[in-house]
Amino acid sequence: MDRNGGRPVRRWGTALVASTAAIAVVLPATTAEAAASGPSGVTAQGAFLLDTGKNSRLWSKSADTKRQMASTTKVMTATVVLDTSGVNLNKLVTIKQSYRDYVARNGASTADLRVGDKLTVRQLLYGLMLPSGCDAAYALADTFGSGSTEAARTKSFIGKMNKKAAALGMKNTKYDSFDGISAAGANYTTPRDTAKLAGHAMANSTFGTVVKSTSTQQKAANINRTYYWDNTNKLLGSYKGAIGIKTGTGSVAGPCLVFAAQRNGRTVVGVILNAGNRYADATKMLDWAYNTKTPVKLRQLPASAQKD
Repeated sequence: MDRNGGRPVRRWGTALVASTAAIAVVLPATTAEAAASGPSGVTAQGAFLLDTGKNSRLWSKSADTKRQMASTTKVMTATVVLDTSGVNLNKLVTIKQSYRDYVARNGASTADLRVGDKLTVRQLLYGLMLPSGCDAAYALADTFGSGSTEAARTKSFIGKMNKKAAALGMKNTKYDSFDGISAAGANYTTPRDTAKLAGHAMANSTFGTVVKSTSTQQKAANINRTYYWDNTNKLLGSYKGAIGIKTGTGSVAGPCLVFAAQRNGRTVVGVILNAGNRYADATKMLDWAYNTKTPVKLRQLPASAQKD
């Protein structure tokens, strides 16, 4: 990746961003009964909290209402790759022009992958989950799908995503894209379904290692180029115990966040779909789950980072 003063130049891909309404100020619960019912003041249209140890619902809001999910789709993209029987994370993938063209055509978030570079599957997972690279998603779908053409392989991969969703009991989820860019709008999930997926994904140590990284440097195998990727999830490095997972923002989906935190050996996974302030919501939800009050100053992303 080109560098400028030790940091990469600003990437030309931009994420699809939705405008959000002003957030109403909601006073915290003042009675034990209100506090016991769930976190106060969550603005998200849909939300879910899961205790992964007990695999039990802690709290939810419109848990089974179908909504678009934007780039949180990539949690499933990574899951299909990692759940592939005998997956070789060190397999080299050559970056094609079509991956860059796809990003440019859709104005999508990007890992800024360069044509001809060879990156491992593991490296592409970082490019997928940290900068929310739609080019990395395309590369993985093209590599792990079946067929004689890119179109056939990516369609096959999306089929695997839907098959995995069915296997996980995600009854109200459908994927029509490998990255959340949905031409037909038929890429939707529910908070409950995504919590199931996130709990499953976090059980994979490679997935967990990737999504908890605030940043990474990855060197191409065949050329002297290093990629610098920052995680778009500002909860990491801001909320005590945060360990992932994925942001997503779309014109219809709104700001979304799949998140996880671990304290005292207890892991909680949360889902937020279409929120006025997803990080404030996540903080309220986690504080309620852990019965604490955590001061949060959000980690600031460098100017070169993607927005998602």
